Formats: sequence, structure tokens, C-alpha cells
Amino acid sequence: MIKMIKQGDKVVLLDPRGKRYLITVKEGEFHTDLGKISLSELLGKEFGTFIESHKGYQFRVLKPRIVDYIDKMKRGPQIIHPKDVAQIVAFAGISPGDVIVEAGIGSGALTLFLANIVGPHGKIIGYEVREDFAKLAWRNIEWAGFADRVEIKLKNIYEGIDEENVDHVILDLPQPENVVEHTIRALKPGGFFVAYTPCITQVGRLYRKLREHKEHFTRPKTIECLVREQEVKEECIRPRTTMLAHTGYITFVRKR
Repeated sequence: MIKMIKQGDKVVLLDPRGKRYLITVKEGEFHTDLGKISLSELLGKEFGTFIESHKGYQFRVLKPRIVDYIDKMKRGPQIIHPKDVAQIVAFAGISPGDVIVEAGIGSGALTLFLANIVGPHGKIIGYEVREDFAKLAWRNIEWAGFADRVEIKLKNIYEGIDEENVDHVILDLPQPENVVEHTIRALKPGGFFVAYTPCITQVGRLYRKLREHKEHFTRPKTIECLVREQEVKEECIRPRTTMLAHTGYITFVRKR
């Protein structure tokens, strides 16, 4: 079914230079250095069509994807990068309909990625101890349209997990070892416990705690993901001299 753009929809406007603008369709005008656009002219259009600014520049009208929301979201604390999110999703096998407990949600970037994957029949329950982070994350969640599948609790997950029989527990916390016992009670058999930690000493502490409860878990695995983009020119193709290197270690362990 072809979806026509209506009032309140979000669209991406792609200008001739490749610059993207993520906007909400409403009454009024949207101003850029390439001219202003009457937003009411978007009503009834199909995604993929063009709209012209008053200066005569053509803007392609695109349907927003999750990467557009991540790029344009409001940020406070450092986010988990897409390269690491991809590993979390792949190695934990996160799927539509999953119920996930997440802690240390920060600005909510990982939350948005996860909410997009679990879909309207899944659920993300986020634990956050800082009210300012929780408010920022919730603002991003509502803006991206995922309020129907995300709940944020102002609670310290070190003190316990309220939920039971969840599919995954994913942590971005300085002391993930303090959540191991809670995870045993909260996870369903076959569910994954995932910890994102910047320092290898944190990984060591987590492994020591996991060994104390090895009867509950399979053997843990820790990875890091390094991404180097390629520089492609007519006269030379080579790796870029800069790269997105270490951001964090990701530890995966599955409940028996």
C-alpha cells in the first residue's frame, strides 16, 4: 500500500548537496540556505517525490529510517555507536517481539535501535538513575515514535530487576558484575546477558562474578569492534588514515 504523507508525519528532506533535514509535517514553512519550503505542500505526497524551495532547488522527500533518528536525536551522555549496536543485535539474536531490560540508557540511542527491532509487540524497559538522562531519553523516544513499546524507570538496577522471564538484559554500566544475580532471576532460559564496558578491568570483574555462577550460564564471550572506512578515489583506493577504533568491550553470556 502506498502511504501518503499526512499532518504530523516525519519526513527527511534531502537537498541537492546530500544534506538531510528531519522534520515534522505541519502548518508553516521550513527555512534552509537553499530556500524556504511550504510544509503544507507535503500533504498528500508520496515518499520519494520532490518538493521545490522558493529559490528553485529540488528536495527529495524520504521516509525516515532509524539511522536518521539516531543522527538527529538530542544527545547528552556518550551514546553506544552503531558499530557496537550491530554486534549486540547480531550476537544476542535480538528479534521482533523480544522483551529487553536495558540499564544505563543515557541519551537513548541504543534504546531507539532496540525499539525499532522488537517492534510494536516487543518491549524495552529502561533503568536509569539520573532523572536528567531519563527525561532526555524519553524525549528522544517520543520524538522517534516508540513510546508505545518503551518504559523508563528511575531506579538503580544494582538494587534489583522487577521483571521476570525477559529475553535479554543489556547493560551500559560501570559495574555490570553487580547485576549478575538479578539477571539470573530475570532472564528466561536461553536469554542473553550483555554488558558494554569501556575498560578491560571491568570485563575482568564481570568474568570473576560469572565464574561464581557458572552453573547458570554458558561460557562468556567478549569482543570489540573496530571500523575503518575506505577512501575511494579515481586515482587511489586505500583505507582512511583515521578510524573509529576502540569504544568499548561487549561481553555476551547466555542463561542455561
